Amino acid sequence: MKNLSSERSTELLAILKKRFEKHPERHPGLEWQAIEDKFKGNPSAINVISAMEESDGEPDVIGHDPVKGTITFADCSPESPKGRRSVCYDQAALDSRKEHKPKHSAVSMAKEMGIELMDEAQYAALQALGSFDNKTSSWLKTPEDVRKLGGAIFGDYRYGRIFTYHNGAESYYAARGFRGILIL
Repeated sequence: MKNLSSERSTELLAILKKRFEKHPERHPGLEWQAIEDKFKGNPSAINVISAMEESDGEPDVIGHDPVKGTITFADCSPESPKGRRSVCYDQAALDSRKEHKPKHSAVSMAKEMGIELMDEAQYAALQALGSFDNKTSSWLKTPEDVRKLGGAIFGDYRYGRIFTYHNGAESYYAARGFRGILIL
């Protein structure tokens, strides 16, 4: 991942600040200065956030741990990020496809970006902050015992509630992507 120019970094921080201020319900009690300070202390983090933004994830702060001093960013786009759809779950699933292979897998793409896939608990916490994936679905970090059996899990929001389902890890759909988490 290449480093951003100072101009692009400044532009991205302005986008993040605007989003942060527009959605205070996602991070009660946090001030923007604390976020900006996190980036000053970890300059490579802006590159990761840039990858989230460029793939239409609309990253925003969704939590913090005052004891550990961490801040959690997540993809807050209304639907699963457009730049990360039509992917199977992981490299093993991608390798298992004989034909009609997608270009990427969710796990590999997340790793390249420097983020983690959301797990079920993180996805539920995100859904408590708004309404996400009403028309799409998002791959979620899958428990190893499910993955060993060839499956993977994904979530969406329908009928006023969160649903978590299973699918073969090799499957991929135009309306399924993945959401990521970055803890700084």
